[in-house]
Amino acid sequence: MNTYIALLRGVNVGGNHMLPMKELKLLFEQNGCSDVRTYIQSGNVVFCSRISETSRLEKRLATCVSKSYGFEPKVLVLTTEELEIAAANNPFPEAEADPKSVHLFFLTSTPEALDIPSVEALKAPSERFELSGRVFYLHTPDGFGISKLAGRVEQLLGVPATARNWRTVTTLLEMARS
Repeated sequence: MNTYIALLRGVNVGGNHMLPMKELKLLFEQNGCSDVRTYIQSGNVVFCSRISETSRLEKRLATCVSKSYGFEPKVLVLTTEELEIAAANNPFPEAEADPKSVHLFFLTSTPEALDIPSVEALKAPSERFELSGRVFYLHTPDGFGISKLAGRVEQLLGVPATARNWRTVTTLLEMARS
C-alpha cells in the first residue's frame, strides 16, 4: 500500500462545487482507497491505495466525483515523498512564523518557462517567489487574497495548479507520515 495526498482544485470555494468532506471520504473508500482522511473543507485527502501510478489515481478520482456530483475537479495526487521534497525545498523560512503568508502552488507538470518580467510586473514589492520543478512558492506577507500575482500564477506558468498555504502543507505531511 502506498500513501498519497490528493489535492482537489476548486472544491467548496465561493459556494461553488460543494462537496462535503464526509462524502468525499466515502467516495474515495468506494473507489478502492483505504485509511482515508480529509483536512479542512477545501479538498485535501490523505489516503492509501494499491495503485502505484498517480496519473491513474487522478483520473479515477476526478471521474468518480464527476459521476456523483456533476462537476469534475482537477485532482492532483502527490506521493508522500513528493510532498516531503516540496516542504524541504521551501525557500521562505518565514512560513514557520506566518504560515498563511507562504503558499505552494502544486503544478500538474513542469512549466516550459517562467516569464520573469511579467511576474515581476505583477508582484507587490513585498512579495517573493521561486519556481522549483513542479512547485511554485509564493511569499505574500501583505496577504494572499490581495496578491495580483497569486491570481495569475497558472496563466503565467501555462500549466494547471492548485495552491495550499504552509499550514495546510505541513499538516498534510504530518497526516501522511502517521
